[in-house]
Amino acid sequence: MFDIGLSEMMIIAVVALVVLGPERLPRVARQAGQWLGKLQRYVSDVKTDINRQMELDDLRKLQTEVTSAAQSLQGSMQSVVSDAQASLDGLSNAASGAADEPRTDWDKIYAARRARDRFKDRRVERARQLGRKLPKPRR
Repeated sequence: MFDIGLSEMMIIAVVALVVLGPERLPRVARQAGQWLGKLQRYVSDVKTDINRQMELDDLRKLQTEVTSAAQSLQGSMQSVVSDAQASLDGLSNAASGAADEPRTDWDKIYAARRARDRFKDRRVERARQLGRKLPKPRR
């Protein structure tokens, strides 16, 4: 940290022993150790805060990238869904045109009955317009 070697530390220890004396040296050494510990904890807290801030910035960038990718994916999915819906609508329109054709024997029978009833209703309406009387229908 301060580039102090072993020989320099020995010189500092001898000077401290001479200046402080053997009675106060242990208390001063303990206090110096506590200060060094507090300094190291403070430096490590600052480092972790800086790392956290950098990670937070990276996460924010990642979040914006993910949201932009999600929005583009959503847009592409909506276009695919609208294309599929349009093709399904086209198929349903084509199928509804084919739905007029009877599918089973019963459908053919009912289609024939509906056509006969329509012709009958038209004939009755036309006779009323012309003022003619029609015979009563048989049962």
